[in-house]
Amino acid sequence: MPTQSQLLNPNFYLPLLFNAVRIALILLFAYLCAKAVGRLLKTLRHYVVKMMLKSGGETEYELEKRVQTICGVARRVLYAVIWSIAIIMILKEMNFDIRPLLAGAGIVGVAVGFGAQSVVKDVLNGIFLLAENQLRVHDVAVINGKGGLVEEMNLRTTVLRGEDGAVHIFPNGSIQEISNLTREFSYYVLSVSVSYQEDTDHVVAVLKEIGDQVMQEEPYHSAILAPLEVMGVDQLGKDAVVIKARFKTLPSKQWLVGREMNRRIKKRFEEAEIHMPFPTQIVQPPREIVPTPRDEPKHTGKDGK
Repeated sequence: MPTQSQLLNPNFYLPLLFNAVRIALILLFAYLCAKAVGRLLKTLRHYVVKMMLKSGGETEYELEKRVQTICGVARRVLYAVIWSIAIIMILKEMNFDIRPLLAGAGIVGVAVGFGAQSVVKDVLNGIFLLAENQLRVHDVAVINGKGGLVEEMNLRTTVLRGEDGAVHIFPNGSIQEISNLTREFSYYVLSVSVSYQEDTDHVVAVLKEIGDQVMQEEPYHSAILAPLEVMGVDQLGKDAVVIKARFKTLPSKQWLVGREMNRRIKKRFEEAEIHMPFPTQIVQPPREIVPTPRDEPKHTGKDGK
């Protein structure tokens, strides 16, 4: 414990002041390093996308998603390294002996490693997901039966936002099935049911006419990559003939085009008097029960006859 005379001596506070200044400089340097890493990765992302576009292959939109995903993971890893080093340097400035701490951390790390096989599996699978370009941020995918928008991709987890707003978090090691709905291009598949009395060739002609109209208007023109492909009569169902067609669109634009096609098909079919059967239910009123003669009560006299 310092004595009263030491506390009153200004020289006693000089080392503490120097330590505080050094700690502030360490924090400032770590902050500047983190900002520099962010700017460097941003510049590197644009440069990589530009160089990969020159080499050909994928579109700019696909390359941007891939590079953005990888840079996001790299940024989080580098930030963790920078601030971990800064914390160790601050502890050293505060006269903490960090050697036992580092040795203890090593022993604990070995002990935890034996019980953290699932974490290692998650990280390895995350690396493969990134390296093989299976999934990117802003992709729409179905993971283990759950569909949604990929909001985050980390080395250990993948975060999916469902259509209802629910957030699904998957450890990368538990991902067994991935269906990427927005990689390179997408299809919107139409299954149009019409009555057996309709001329299917006429229905196909009307569908192509609707498809041509949609392609000429924005914002659908810039989202569609190819004219409507009518694949013909797909099923002879119990109550209707099913005609299948599809539109090839930019990734994640298939629902925009598909909803507009559905709206126009209903409206145009009504104008062309093309009948689209739909299930009906006939509700009959309950029948009134009329009593039969044998059910009528018998009137008896006083003597029961």
